[in-house]
Amino acid sequence: MRLNKYISDSGECSRREADERIAAGRVSVNGEVAAVGANIVEGDRVLMDGQPLRQRRVSGGRRHVYIAFHKPAGVTCTTDTEIKGNIIDFIGHQQRIFPIGRLDKESEGLILLTSNGDIVNEILRAENAKEKEYLVAVNREVDDAFLRGMARGGIVMHGQRTRPCRATRLGKLGFRIVLTQGLNRQIRLMATHFGYRVKRLVRTRIVNISLGRLKTGQWRNLTDAELRGLLPMRSEW
Repeated sequence: MRLNKYISDSGECSRREADERIAAGRVSVNGEVAAVGANIVEGDRVLMDGQPLRQRRVSGGRRHVYIAFHKPAGVTCTTDTEIKGNIIDFIGHQQRIFPIGRLDKESEGLILLTSNGDIVNEILRAENAKEKEYLVAVNREVDDAFLRGMARGGIVMHGQRTRPCRATRLGKLGFRIVLTQGLNRQIRLMATHFGYRVKRLVRTRIVNISLGRLKTGQWRNLTDAELRGLLPMRSEW
């Protein structure tokens, strides 16, 4: 197995970032500093910054992979590997996976992916009525009128009206918003409607699945409790 793939499979970072860490001399194999492009075999001891990597596998006898990924800004949520910076190549998972929904290229935060392509549309239909939470920074001071307008709903975009939602202030230039819709670039267009420009947008929660301490560019397998919030029928896992 290629060393960068082994590191990516651990969830520590993407293959690209693994190569950068290898080139920086931060990775050793059996006590020797590794080289970019190195291969390893079963039983080799791999350390990063002097610490062993734990390989994470699909748990609980599941047939499919379900992961939470902390998407960095600049990564595109597409399975088209011809597009530079696509999410599939960035994660470098050993199985073929598909994003469940999307985040704009400029946006950051939580996105779910699965190897169960047959279930993606079903999850999206269910997800459309469930909560998704975001932290947003804008270009000017957030006032009460803006928050009331965002929360009220009724803004027309893509031939639909936005639903009522929850919006609360976070400091002078930020707010938290909880949606039950997933219209394309919805928060950015809502803010523009009131004369604001989004400078940073981070999704922190989808239903009962939170970003938590997952670092930018890292992924982890969903727990059984988290997965039940998406697919109540265990037979579908």
